[in-house]
Amino acid sequence: MRLIIREDYDEVSNYVANYVKERIKQFAPTADRPFVLGLPTGSSPIGTYNKLVDFFKSGELSFEHVITFNMDEYVGLPKNHPQSYHTFMWTNLFAHINIKAENVHILDGNAPDLDAECKEFEAKIARVGGIELFLGGIGPDGHIAFNEPGSSLTSRTRVKTLAYETIIANARFFEGDIGKVPKLALTVGVATVMDAREVVVTITGAHKAIALAKCIEEGVNHMWTVSAIQMHPKGLIVCDEDSTLELHVKTVKYFKSIEHVHQALIGTENLSLQDIFFFVGT
Repeated sequence: MRLIIREDYDEVSNYVANYVKERIKQFAPTADRPFVLGLPTGSSPIGTYNKLVDFFKSGELSFEHVITFNMDEYVGLPKNHPQSYHTFMWTNLFAHINIKAENVHILDGNAPDLDAECKEFEAKIARVGGIELFLGGIGPDGHIAFNEPGSSLTSRTRVKTLAYETIIANARFFEGDIGKVPKLALTVGVATVMDAREVVVTITGAHKAIALAKCIEEGVNHMWTVSAIQMHPKGLIVCDEDSTLELHVKTVKYFKSIEHVHQALIGTENLSLQDIFFFVGT
């Protein structure tokens, strides 16, 4: 597992967006060999999505042969609801790039059979050969997607009851009224995310500092589901300085020194992290 520390949210977003761009370009996707990308919603990825849109508009990146799978969706919200994750993704990313509508996969929270919808989602991932790169964010309690504390680390896409803390956190998107926040969601499982060939998690803000410390300095724990990234052969966390407040000073210095050595080996700070993985592993 790698930890990259940047000054603030904007620098984190730029780093992750550049990483995604370089991975897609290096992969050189085609119609017969598409790049399969897992995507999150919430506040964490917005800066990254804005930058990816900029890359497309400037001609630096094409999504013509990219297939996406989103992490989750609320149960019961219409697709065109302002707070549905369908709306979020089209508003913040898909409507501004050249991705094909048939290549976008978002769970249907209004499916007549929710269990069948979840099983088919897993089947679709398998049919395209698995996910190449899964982006993620976390909640203050360390959950990834809607895999909240206590979720099985072997979990797959399923219906999930949301924890009260998550409902409170998401109330800001529903006029501050927790009564309007859906209580159920469809979500990929921890194992679904960890099956991806690479996992990149964005963590920013002091309110997520405890979760980052649990993930980095303690063992794998189903009460902090993001900690499963410790077991991934190509797991990366990109965080800001505020989120490191609960880490030991020695831990922060260690990961910063590792990045410094990598940059010295490669000879440039702008080389993609994928190249660094190829040189030195994780």
